[in-house]
Amino acid sequence: MQKITPFLWFDNNAEEAVNFYVSIFKNSKVLRVARYGDAGPGPKGTVMTANFQLNGQEFVALNGGPHFKFTEAISFVVNCETQQEVDEFWEKLSEGGEESRCGWLKDKYGLSWQIVPTILVKLLQDKDPVKAKRVMEAMLQMNKIDIKKLKQAYEQK
Repeated sequence: MQKITPFLWFDNNAEEAVNFYVSIFKNSKVLRVARYGDAGPGPKGTVMTANFQLNGQEFVALNGGPHFKFTEAISFVVNCETQQEVDEFWEKLSEGGEESRCGWLKDKYGLSWQIVPTILVKLLQDKDPVKAKRVMEAMLQMNKIDIKKLKQAYEQK
């Protein structure tokens, strides 16, 4: 059992959200589902909690009612090796949601994600501050991160 597990509070669509996330990430599955019984507080038979894995990382989803909403103060970073991977996660997770700047998006459930090519961190940490600055300036103009444009900014003469 992992030491720390993200716990996600949904209004009443935790099961739908879990199935959505599991469909997007490889090495993912629903582990356990607990349903409300006669004691409630949710409707009998509906999902209370669902334990699931995304790419081997365990999460718990709760149908807790409308009391709390997700904010950008918490987000999940998806590290991507290729532009194809960036494009795929961006397309799937932003569908029905909201695109933002610098690789950030909100999915249709309001959960924030950062779709980040691993090369971005490498370029931003370059020993040449001028190159790193150009990469940062290029990234700040993007919604979905474009690796080719990052490399062009980096290599610019």
